[in-house]
Amino acid sequence: MRNYNPEGSALRTAQKEMLQVLVAFAQICERHDIKWWLCSGTLLGAARHKGFIPWDDDVDVTMTKSDYLKLKKILVELESTDYCFQCMETDIDYVNVFGKFRKKNDAIASTDKRSQYFKYQGIGIDVFFLEKSTRFAAHLAKFFYLNMQHPTQYIKNRTMRHLAIKAVEILNLGLLIPLCRLIGLLNPNDEHRVTLGSGFYKSKFFLKDIFPLSKMEFEGMEFPVPGNTDAYLTNIYGDWRKLPTEEQIRKSMHYPVYIKEIFGEE
Repeated sequence: MRNYNPEGSALRTAQKEMLQVLVAFAQICERHDIKWWLCSGTLLGAARHKGFIPWDDDVDVTMTKSDYLKLKKILVELESTDYCFQCMETDIDYVNVFGKFRKKNDAIASTDKRSQYFKYQGIGIDVFFLEKSTRFAAHLAKFFYLNMQHPTQYIKNRTMRHLAIKAVEILNLGLLIPLCRLIGLLNPNDEHRVTLGSGFYKSKFFLKDIFPLSKMEFEGMEFPVPGNTDAYLTNIYGDWRKLPTEEQIRKSMHYPVYIKEIFGEE
């Protein structure tokens, strides 16, 4: 397998910057007694590589909904020259139902067409939360919100785009997603899923696999991880120890600059 992130490469440089952002995030959470853990590809990297997956170009963390709401209030009011919390309240063009803790002053082009409108485009980490829900309810929330919001990215007129975005948010956040949440509570197995409306509906999580949290090495440091990391990762990836194909790797990447660096294409 090729060397995806040799020292000095754009991807490895970005991974080191993402680590700095993660450390700053961890310090804020510790200061305010917020419980969180590495998740998705970042957790997989810790478990399989003791650091970043060699081709990974983002960082993912998650927490409970109550901790997320507490943290969001803290980060929205954060006075920092270096970092910001990007969410619907701080950037109208940012339509994700989860937040992003990111650098203010850098800018990096994403494969996401909508990101060209973002107020902030620096390197950062995705901050998710889990909530009790079934696959059906989470899939329904994705169907409503993402399908309605998708066309708004093609509206070039700023005022019209913002009106359309807000209309979709009001309908979904005020009515449709709360309805999906109610449906998701009919859940005898106590399944949890990532933030309803985020689009990540397939993987299920159980609090018994998460708490109490543990620690795991990541890039020479230790960060919080689920107590039963194996069960957590198996619920997402199945056989998480198996390496993906190069085509799967290319499709998993988010930023053209790194795709071009590794594969010679965008």
